[in-house]
Amino acid sequence: MKAIDAHIHLDKYPEDERELIINSLGENQVEALICVSMDLASCKENLRLFENCPRIHPAFGYHPEQPLPSDAELDKLLNWISRHKEKMVAIGEVGLPYYMRTDSKNAHFSYEGYIELLEQFILLAKKLNKPVILHAVYDDAPIACGLLEKHSIEKAHFHWFKGDRKTVERMIANGYHVSFTPDILYEKETREVAELYPLQLMMAETDGPWPFEERFSGIMTQPAMVLDVVKELALIKGVPVEQAGSIFHANTKRFYKLKDIF
Repeated sequence: MKAIDAHIHLDKYPEDERELIINSLGENQVEALICVSMDLASCKENLRLFENCPRIHPAFGYHPEQPLPSDAELDKLLNWISRHKEKMVAIGEVGLPYYMRTDSKNAHFSYEGYIELLEQFILLAKKLNKPVILHAVYDDAPIACGLLEKHSIEKAHFHWFKGDRKTVERMIANGYHVSFTPDILYEKETREVAELYPLQLMMAETDGPWPFEERFSGIMTQPAMVLDVVKELALIKGVPVEQAGSIFHANTKRFYKLKDIF
């Protein structure tokens, strides 16, 4: 069963762990990685990794759970992305800063700036005809949906999604994809989303190097864990594992327009 890790921060691993991951992809049946970026430096590193490994497919963006970039920094990033559009599969990771916004230490948090930033990335994705990879959970998700609808964006991938039933139904109606991490094995709210979402709009991810709990506690997060995600989703959806794996694999290849390499 071939698998694709639909969302990983490969550039954020220590170099020795990164090399271990890349060198073990084949034996672990992982055909490809969608490597998302945090900022311009991250974009450049993911581009370098892509140029040295055909299994790596970079996405370029600015992660929302950090201070806003200056105007000059943003212009530099947007121009850089536009110049390297042929090397990327998507705009990402972009979105809204739920965890920063809800942190009690951020009493005077300026939310509007992040909404404006997300809209700029959505407009860039539309201009470049690329999908958008979103970090937008809980009550941030309806705002992200509104921006996507406003600009008629059809190809949106909500990673590690958590949210209410109404938003889930809205996302399904719009044909937005979601991906699930290893927390599907133990997080009730993640499992509830999986029960509602159709298989044809699902993908599997690790969000590595983010660590996971229970059976994954103390273990380095690596792309091979997407196979555990596939098995659990197959159980939840009541389909054979091989069928689920084939569907998730096809969904991810189609969404990101990945070519057959291996």
